[in-house]
Amino acid sequence: MAHGLAMDQAAWTSPWRTRSVRDKAVLTLGLLLAAVTLPPVPGGVAVASVSLALLLGPIRVGLTRLWRISWLPLLSILIGVATVAVSPTWDAGPGLEVTPAGSAMAAALAVRAVAATLAMFTLACSTPIVDLFAALRRAHVPDPLIEIGSLIYRFTVGLLESAAAIHDAQVARLGYATRSAAMRSASMGVAVLFVRSWDRARRLEAGLSGRGYDDRLCTLEPDRVRSGRFLAGSIALLAVLTGTSVAWAVLR
Repeated sequence: MAHGLAMDQAAWTSPWRTRSVRDKAVLTLGLLLAAVTLPPVPGGVAVASVSLALLLGPIRVGLTRLWRISWLPLLSILIGVATVAVSPTWDAGPGLEVTPAGSAMAAALAVRAVAATLAMFTLACSTPIVDLFAALRRAHVPDPLIEIGSLIYRFTVGLLESAAAIHDAQVARLGYATRSAAMRSASMGVAVLFVRSWDRARRLEAGLSGRGYDDRLCTLEPDRVRSGRFLAGSIALLAVLTGTSVAWAVLR
């Protein structure tokens, strides 16, 4: 639950929140493209380093919050890399082995995946989801798709907050002191969460119907800062990363 809300909290409190989504998207998509196309060394390493510096520097995520956000994706990457590094063998019966080729491929995959994940975090940790929806609307994405994503986001955050409140209340009442108590508390928590989510959906539907909802909920969109210097600096940074990686690969 903390993992699910940490990224949202980071986006709303980031100093880059007021920047234009266009400017941040150019930087993020450029880093992401560099992470998946450039050689893992030094391209992937450089992308990961730049993304980490941005997250801890101007975006101001903080090490503790960054760990809360990234531990689950890193665990998924580790599982995927392990399946690539280990290969089945039938030489002396069924078994598993780690080959040099598999290890090299796994290492390259790990570098690319970590770099791409950190690159995406530069946008996710600096841009609230409502700003992304507004940018998609300006990009002429169909309104029903945006509204479906918006409703999923609202319900996900609401469910996480409700689940956290229920869990905290149960812990305060020693609901997880024993194994049997923990199982009983977990089942009761799921039941209460289901009832609350159903009631919230019903009230949301009634409220939207009363406001004449027709596939689009109009809201005010505050002005965002568009900076030509930021855009030029992002393009220059991406050019330096690309040029350095290509030159290193050629000279190697």
